[in-house]
Amino acid sequence: MAEAEAAGGKMKQFNGGGGAALEPERGRFPYCVVWTPIPVLTWLFPIIGHMGICTSTGVIRDFAGPYYVSEDNMAFGKPVKYWKLDPTKVYSSSPNAWDTAVHDASEEYKHRMHNLCCDNCHSHVALALNLMRYDNSSSWNMVKLCFLSFLYGKYVSIGGFMKTWLPFVLFLGVILTIVLTLHLR
Repeated sequence: MAEAEAAGGKMKQFNGGGGAALEPERGRFPYCVVWTPIPVLTWLFPIIGHMGICTSTGVIRDFAGPYYVSEDNMAFGKPVKYWKLDPTKVYSSSPNAWDTAVHDASEEYKHRMHNLCCDNCHSHVALALNLMRYDNSSSWNMVKLCFLSFLYGKYVSIGGFMKTWLPFVLFLGVILTIVLTLHLR
């Protein structure tokens, strides 16, 4: 330990889960579900966006399109929101259960057609969580993930918050202005 401190204190920090620390500026979110807005769709419905799941080292995997799971290159840009999960809630005897589940879900989705409403990025993340039996559950689905991510997700920055909510607020403002203008005539 003293040798590491003597080496200029450049030792990697580790959190309680045993993985590397969050590094949003480098796009590293170990043991996290990450989220980014989808232009136009998120402007109208801010709870809806694009989702990915990260490995223990923070590498982002997301089902980005038909037969394609990207690595560290989310389909709609860098994550603006993350939901930190607890790796101790993985129910498996395998020492590498988290990464294995993320890998297996990604391999499965490399053979699937993308469907905006039924089999999408949220379903990919749900499969990974089901495979690892996160929180002793195998009932993860896209709706559950959408709401839990909305409730427990944290914004990477104020810019991420603005990127998500400003278009929606402006859209509501335009609609409200039109309605009030027409109603007050």
